[in-house]
Amino acid sequence: MHLEAGTLLGVYQVTAKVGAGGMGEVYKARDTQLDRDVALKILPEACVSDPERLVRFRREAKVLASLNHPNIAAIYGLEESGDSPALVLEYVEGPTLQDRIEQAPMPLDEALPIARQIAEALDAAHEQGIIHRDLKPANVKVRAAGTVKVLDFGLAKALAGDAERVAGDADSPTVTAATRAGAILGTAAYMSPEQARGEVLDKRVDIWAFGVVLFEMLTGHRPFEGGTMSDALAATQTQEPEWDDVPVELRPLLKRPA
Repeated sequence: MHLEAGTLLGVYQVTAKVGAGGMGEVYKARDTQLDRDVALKILPEACVSDPERLVRFRREAKVLASLNHPNIAAIYGLEESGDSPALVLEYVEGPTLQDRIEQAPMPLDEALPIARQIAEALDAAHEQGIIHRDLKPANVKVRAAGTVKVLDFGLAKALAGDAERVAGDADSPTVTAATRAGAILGTAAYMSPEQARGEVLDKRVDIWAFGVVLFEMLTGHRPFEGGTMSDALAATQTQEPEWDDVPVELRPLLKRPA
């Protein structure tokens, strides 16, 4: 579903399209009632067309809306006035962490404050039993003042069905594939081996992804590379990262089991 600027969904007036991925298209919109900018994430057709999945999504969205932390982008509500339901999310200005990493590796004094805020967001969610499942630099915004906002908390699970499309490469927005043990949810280059195998997950998958993100912040490249999704998933289980680019004082932290 594509929305043009000026389109109204309930009290939300679309102003621009800001992104698209495996978990839906995202638009900047104006809340005409409260006079603030919001982000509208239009749910994918696969979710909308399956009544059972939509029920599961609404249930998960209620849990996610309970998260209240300064480093987690908030969910304001669910707008169902249009052809496709839309999540109403906090609109966060600023570049993504991925944008910053693409410029150059980050020095420790820049990387550590960002990493600390990501860790605090994860810890707050884990305290409520919520796992991100798709932590990656593209899902982290860094405001001009240095404040971090982690985006899309738990949406991989909320949008998951019994069988989903398998994305084609390590840079794909979200991999969701059915397995006998469960569903693979996440982005290949940041998945733990357990997540790649479709096993039952706990907060350690986020701790693994956090380590991958921190490694990438410090080195400018991922610890597990692959030209395809399969290559990236295999690398997490068979390859050892190149540690020479990581500051010596942080290697024990990144090597520590989750």
